[in-house]
Amino acid sequence: MNGPQRWHAPARRLWGCLGRLLIFAGERLAARGARVGPGAAAKGELAVLIDSDNTPPRRIGAVLAEIERRYGRAGIVRAYGDWSRPHLGGWRHPVIVYSIRPIHHFASASGKNSTDIALAIDALDLLHTTDLRAVVLVSSDSDFTTLARRIHEFGCRVYGVGNAQTSQMLVTACDEFLYLENLTAAPRSPQPGPAAVPESAPGGPRTAIDVSPEVAARLREVVAKSAADEDGWAHLSMVANMLIKHFPEFSPRSYGHARFGKFVAASALFDVREVSPGKGKSKVTYVRWVEQAHSTG
Repeated sequence: MNGPQRWHAPARRLWGCLGRLLIFAGERLAARGARVGPGAAAKGELAVLIDSDNTPPRRIGAVLAEIERRYGRAGIVRAYGDWSRPHLGGWRHPVIVYSIRPIHHFASASGKNSTDIALAIDALDLLHTTDLRAVVLVSSDSDFTTLARRIHEFGCRVYGVGNAQTSQMLVTACDEFLYLENLTAAPRSPQPGPAAVPESAPGGPRTAIDVSPEVAARLREVVAKSAADEDGWAHLSMVANMLIKHFPEFSPRSYGHARFGKFVAASALFDVREVSPGKGKSKVTYVRWVEQAHSTG
């Protein structure tokens, strides 16, 4: 057999093995995408990955409770940090109480947060080895923006939890972002005075809730996108869903209300209308921006 020909058979076998490996990997990814892609959110594990350097340990109980209330119970909860450092000593109690798995990683060099890298590697490893339906990144560090986008590329939903100073890039990279300040804010004490009409009543007292011009403009835009007719009326639940998609950083808790419907009913920003779809059926709530009402008469 000539010299060049001696290599043909091994090369063909090598390329054949590589081709079968690629086909197998493609089938695994396709099957995984069918399991955890859009519409299959009820299946798979929920993973919560906590950046301990950027998350106050005193708030993690409220964070985990809100995550379970919104997204279901998490099967994987890990906190990443260099646990030899004194400033992370406050995590000892929460790690035990909330059954959090601490992942230790020494800071290899000054100014380089190797624990962030460890968290990112673990997230990608879980995407390949575990049937995940969603990942929750608990951090205010904008360095995780790329990771959030990468998780999306695997057909997996990603939620974020961080403080009010979190970069807009990370907020918008998540399907929904929760602010620590809203999760731990103490309920407001009722003020003495005349009895108030319940917030849910469309004809109740309306107040000028102090929102910035930027927030008002974004809210108006979302209502306009949700409107079902030329008069600007939109189904309340549709507006709430559109907010999660187009304005995830907005939270009614920032204005003292647990739900968006309560915020709408109490504010002077919206007109509210309740329509009965039929006898014995619950009323349906529609809203529109107040300026829209003035323009349509």
